Amino acid sequence: MSDTKITDLFIIGGGINGCGIARDAAGRGLSVTLAEMNDLASATSSASTKLFHGGLRYLEYFEFRLVREALIEREVLLKAMPHISWPMRFVLPFHKDMRFDNDTPTSKLLTTFMPWMKGRRPAWLIRLGLFLYDSLGKRGILPGTSTVDLTTDVAGRPLKSKFKKAFEYSDCWVEDARLVVLNARDAQARGANIMTRTEVLHAERRADHWVITVKDHASGETAEHHAKMLVNAGGPWVADLLRQTLGQNSRETVRLVRGSHIVVPKLFDHGRCYFFQGTDGRIIFAIPYEEDFTLIGTTDADHPDPGTAPECTPEEQDYLVNFASQYFAKPLSRDDVIWTYSGVRPLYDDGASSATAATREYVLTLDQTQAPLLNVFGGKITTYRKLAESALAKIGEALPGLSGNWTAGVPMPGGDFPVEDVAKLTAKLASDYPFLSAYATRRLIRAYGLEAWEVLGDAKAPEDLGQDFGATITARELDWVIRNEWVRTGEDFLLRRTKLNLRLDAAQRAAVDAYIRNNPALLSAAENRAASVAQT
Repeated sequence: MSDTKITDLFIIGGGINGCGIARDAAGRGLSVTLAEMNDLASATSSASTKLFHGGLRYLEYFEFRLVREALIEREVLLKAMPHISWPMRFVLPFHKDMRFDNDTPTSKLLTTFMPWMKGRRPAWLIRLGLFLYDSLGKRGILPGTSTVDLTTDVAGRPLKSKFKKAFEYSDCWVEDARLVVLNARDAQARGANIMTRTEVLHAERRADHWVITVKDHASGETAEHHAKMLVNAGGPWVADLLRQTLGQNSRETVRLVRGSHIVVPKLFDHGRCYFFQGTDGRIIFAIPYEEDFTLIGTTDADHPDPGTAPECTPEEQDYLVNFASQYFAKPLSRDDVIWTYSGVRPLYDDGASSATAATREYVLTLDQTQAPLLNVFGGKITTYRKLAESALAKIGEALPGLSGNWTAGVPMPGGDFPVEDVAKLTAKLASDYPFLSAYATRRLIRAYGLEAWEVLGDAKAPEDLGQDFGATITARELDWVIRNEWVRTGEDFLLRRTKLNLRLDAAQRAAVDAYIRNNPALLSAAENRAASVAQT
């Protein structure tokens, strides 16, 4: 098959960068096709620590521009998606005897001028860092830093008694994989053709356009697409795509860094997160997760290649368990771990001495020797929208006449309501559908926002929602995500659109998967709808 129509952009990669660029470009009137070889957010973009944050520790590496951009973005993004993102307070316990094996620029500077400070992050240095954290970005919603007395505050109860004092600051939680899907949905609504489970086999570069050969993994069919410009947003595969699939000679590459996380039963009853400093100079978070669990992460380890699936190794599990046990009064063990996940961060290779020190800055390269090619290296979830704007500025050099930036302040699907109205919306959903459990109403608002009413439709009783799969999952919800969110397997829904795998047993997970896979009419209708939107 061959698509002889020449689109403006062909984007490889259905992670946050690819989908963010697709949304921005489609909103400026460009014709866009995006191909993702697996499910949306199937790699790095569903394996983050789930935070919109400035990156407090990056201040130690003097990455002030990156931190400032991320800090400003937190509230821009929060306002656009208050259903899948929400404010969170972070508690940073401090003890005067804490020592760190730290090789950051800040540590080296401190050791040079104050050698007696070697191996320490003194309280005044932490205060200075938090002052900069509060000052570099604009805050309209998020409160500033405060000091916490751990002997009286509830945040001190789970911790060892030696911790008497903490600093508390603000960042935001985000449902990372849902963020990717919402960007893809908004891009599609603006005319983009989003193709999941579609692998780019080869791309031939000509003087004025690209010819891209793709394979649909569902049907096994191949097709040709033609585009004026190609965007390589392949994440961990960006360098391999550049040299092998696209056939380009380039010295630019990425440093693959694995970040692993563990999930354990809930360790504390309040809604704040902990920021723990380790003796090795690293930090980890302990975060309230899915109401009944605690998420602990992350590690930083070099990863061999993108073809090797990342896993949280036994050594990484031990590292995180031991790290957290230095703070919590009740020590953790590997037996407490009920789930793990791991992702590979494709950081721009700047020659840093360690995975932890590698830059989190994104790098965009534009090659116009023939048909234009834009490569996306690095990036972090908090700055994905700014990365997309920067990408469109580069695209504008090759495809002039684009309109200006537009995405700031434009809500994502389901997110057109004030941040402070989440509780009000939850109460209204409970009133409109009184047969739902309290957990179900909270979950549906947090997943779909204003679209929760569309998901539930005209249901008047539980039986109207169809088959009950457990954990508040019903056939009606599954039908909706199949039609609207490219869900094709149980894993798509249980691991990425939601994290309800934590609440189901093996038989229930299999039932969800079977329902989705054995629904050909609905799957076909979803594909036809997507094709219709793209043609329009």
